[in-house]
Amino acid sequence: MKALIIAATAAASLVATAASAQTAAPANPGPVVPGVCVYYNARLLAQSAAGQAVEARMQQLAQEVQGELQPYATQIQTEAQQLQTSGASLPADQLQQRRQALQQRAQEAQQLEATRENELRYTLAMQRQAITEAVSPILTALYQERGCGLLLDRESVFMMNPAMDLTDAAIQRLNTALPTLSFNRMAVPAQQSQQPAAAN
Repeated sequence: MKALIIAATAAASLVATAASAQTAAPANPGPVVPGVCVYYNARLLAQSAAGQAVEARMQQLAQEVQGELQPYATQIQTEAQQLQTSGASLPADQLQQRRQALQQRAQEAQQLEATRENELRYTLAMQRQAITEAVSPILTALYQERGCGLLLDRESVFMMNPAMDLTDAAIQRLNTALPTLSFNRMAVPAQQSQQPAAAN
């Protein structure tokens, strides 16, 4: 369930990242550098209405998967305990059959868990992609309106004058353009389902 928890809390971790980055702001932020703008994508994902909708829905989907998988784990654990306590009294061939059956059920449960984890990861990635596609024209418009000659990623900027940050404006416009996202758990396309297994 480790990867499942990661998928469920991925968006929530962005909130913590965004919050910690804001606490270290200097009292004197220095001058505004003309033409230099900054954008913080992690904060937009964490604080925009669509980003928060994704976070809440992913947690719901993870809980649903947890509820689906829990009976398998309980049944396997119960069977394993029964084999441990009564195994000595069973004939060797019967004990072997039950062990093999238990091992097969455990493998099937692991495969189902891996499938659901991949589905959650894929679903999260697709929702983030939808947000990225929606915010891209917004950033282009802000870049032109603010007279930016350079747009930096906030992750790469240690300190800056907040006046150069486009993130708040981007969040406001995204909230209008994409107020929420509604979705269900998505099956991983066949050509992509092989990639996570290969990476592991």
